[in-house]
Amino acid sequence: RIQILFEEVLYSMADVVIARPGTLTAGDESTVTHRGARQEDPPQAPQVRVRTTNPSDENSPEEQENLKYGAKHVMMLIIPVSLCMILVIITIRVITLYDQESQPKVYLVYTPFNDQNKKLSTGSPISDAVLNMLIVLGIVIVMTCILVLLYKYRCYKIIQGWLFFSSLILLFMFTFLYIHEVIMRFNLAMDYITIALIVWNFGIMGIISIHWKGPLILQQAYLLIISALMALVFIKYLPEWTLWFILGGIAVYDLFAVLCPKGPLRILVETAEERNEPIFPSLIYSSTMLWSIAMADGEPVGGYNPLNNTSSIQDQTPEAPEEQGVKLGLGDFIFYSVLVGKAATADDWNTVMACFFAILIGLCLTLLILAIVKKALPALPISIFAGIIFYASTRFCIKPMCDQMALHQVYL
Repeated sequence: RIQILFEEVLYSMADVVIARPGTLTAGDESTVTHRGARQEDPPQAPQVRVRTTNPSDENSPEEQENLKYGAKHVMMLIIPVSLCMILVIITIRVITLYDQESQPKVYLVYTPFNDQNKKLSTGSPISDAVLNMLIVLGIVIVMTCILVLLYKYRCYKIIQGWLFFSSLILLFMFTFLYIHEVIMRFNLAMDYITIALIVWNFGIMGIISIHWKGPLILQQAYLLIISALMALVFIKYLPEWTLWFILGGIAVYDLFAVLCPKGPLRILVETAEERNEPIFPSLIYSSTMLWSIAMADGEPVGGYNPLNNTSSIQDQTPEAPEEQGVKLGLGDFIFYSVLVGKAATADDWNTVMACFFAILIGLCLTLLILAIVKKALPALPISIFAGIIFYASTRFCIKPMCDQMALHQVYL
């Protein structure tokens, strides 16, 4: 009797837990019975309980959305972001060109308030940094609005020419300077003809992979290299205080540009969604292949669903159906690398690692919030502010404490 009662309870619990709308369990009628009827019935052979599910449940939009922001796609962003930051850290530690302490101080033209320009400098590094930040943010806002207007009025050729010219400068001029410094640092013997051939092949392959067609891993590699080169330029040619204020200001602007109803990035996103068009692939890092295929009227096709600079784009071309993935804007790669690279100039590995993991944790939190709210979110604020807090606390609190403990031979 106890065994029969125990079996009834187990079968009843299994029916309640497993059975859902759209499911069917074999032998349900004979399983749930009255105790008295079970005593009189002859013993029956064990029944095989088979659960059949509706195949449409697995392919539902909610299920696809949950899978989209799963661990696989998180790693598709964590790995490239980590590689880009590691490349910048190694360059800062090895090549002295990008270290302001060992080179003459030369700053960008749109940061005129600095200690080298005595006529415009206010004498306070904080005041100079605030003024420089306002100038840089003003330039960013103006250029973003110009890009939105060009996209809104379908000036695709102008945008493509603009991005093509920017890629040419990064892949040829900045690459040449980088290779030249590597050769000087390791004292390698190489003539200018060989360097020119290397830069030419490297640049042309990058232009083809980014602006036309190429293997996905090659396109991703070039986008990471471009982001690292741009981050190194900012680290070298921006004053120290100005750089930190720009990081904080650009993160705040990112919130406004994406979440505000009249924000430029939000307008760009809504326009792209209305037209069912992709944003140009040279602006985003893609975990899946995205090629803009021109139709007869010259309009590209595709879909776009952003996470600010972090976006989700699905290629809708019938000849190349690809897995849906998460995208991250190159601006995020650049400013993540700027923060970590600037921490690397402090000559303290504890500070570097603290900023490194703070950025990765912030990126994971951003993706987690995105999966919950399922709406466009900026990718910079959480990671940037976490990195700044970890940088300040590690460099000005933890590092001095560790130095004093090592000096007095105190171990915890």
